[in-house]
Amino acid sequence: MKIKRTITSLLTAAMLATALAGCQNTGEASKAQSTNDEQNSQATVTETTAPPDTYSDIDDMISKMTVEEKVGQLFYVNCRGNDMSDAINKYHIGGVLLFGVDFDGKTKEEVNADINAMQSNAKIPLIIGTDEEGGTVVRASDNPNLRDSAYLSPSDTFNNGGWSAIEDDAYDKAEFLLSLGVNVNMAPVCDITSAPDSFMYYRSFSSDAASTSRFVDTVVKASKEKKLGTVLKHFPGYGDNGDTHYSSATDNRTFSDLQNNDFLPFQAGIKAGADSILVSHVTVNSIDSENPASLSEPVHEVIRDKLKFDGVVMTDDLDMFAVDALDIYEPLSVVAFKAGNDFLCCGDIENEYTALLNAVQSGKITADRIDESVKRILIWKRNLAIL
Repeated sequence: MKIKRTITSLLTAAMLATALAGCQNTGEASKAQSTNDEQNSQATVTETTAPPDTYSDIDDMISKMTVEEKVGQLFYVNCRGNDMSDAINKYHIGGVLLFGVDFDGKTKEEVNADINAMQSNAKIPLIIGTDEEGGTVVRASDNPNLRDSAYLSPSDTFNNGGWSAIEDDAYDKAEFLLSLGVNVNMAPVCDITSAPDSFMYYRSFSSDAASTSRFVDTVVKASKEKKLGTVLKHFPGYGDNGDTHYSSATDNRTFSDLQNNDFLPFQAGIKAGADSILVSHVTVNSIDSENPASLSEPVHEVIRDKLKFDGVVMTDDLDMFAVDALDIYEPLSVVAFKAGNDFLCCGDIENEYTALLNAVQSGKITADRIDESVKRILIWKRNLAIL
């Protein structure tokens, strides 16, 4: 499989959202919204200018790092119950992603001890993330030792209390996760779905772009206030497609459909100050018919050039079938990094780290390109008050 190098001329100016708030997937939640609420929830496309670079100390820090340390910062490694001490020390990894098994049956004190041990092994403080979306995806709150009950899905939370409940839920999640030592929630879900048999149906907030945009805006702002990191997922939007954990998926919608609907919650999250965008493994034909979005340069050009996002862009898990099963000519970490990702989510740290380090040392990837991504990651850590 060859990776595309150019983006087509399909990137026209994005239109304002005009849809009125629609029905929630698990109920008619948005009927409770007033006309004013609907208008306020519209996502507006803005061409923002990046603030002046005030991170000279981070530039100095990067200049003193070895190439091995820089490459290690690019990896976000799945824990899944494994002892991370060796990986943290040997590969200088940038972050650790915790799953349910990493919380199951443990007390708060035990989780704190586990995370503190990982942080103590890291020369540069780690991103410690988990998926605490609510509903069907809860990693920590599902453990009764940590919380009396698991967080409800965002749509159920809204149905129970409207927008104030969404804000309160975001504040509560931030305090809960930070108390455990987790500094990034892999949320909010920005995907818009309408088909009950689609993969993201029970994880998405609504079938309506305006409602979902307001949800994303609320969660990002509340989390940011508490200094909990946020990740907008799964760009460019799953839609009604299948599960890329176990199969490939292809999206045949037009680019116009995406920019007038699916992009809007991501744009709302960017405007609210989201830290990161996670890119899915769905192949989106209207942008790049040859590669999954996570491995597509044109998709990343949309994020950087069209959406004007300069935060951390990360892959979905590189161990998932939709990319792991591909017959490609380079290791996944190399292909994903060349495509434009900063943070590489994977479980096979030994092989993927070695491959990326070799690509840098051989000149296939430039030092400037590495420094660019490391800087974004370190700025994120600074903004979370861990660096």
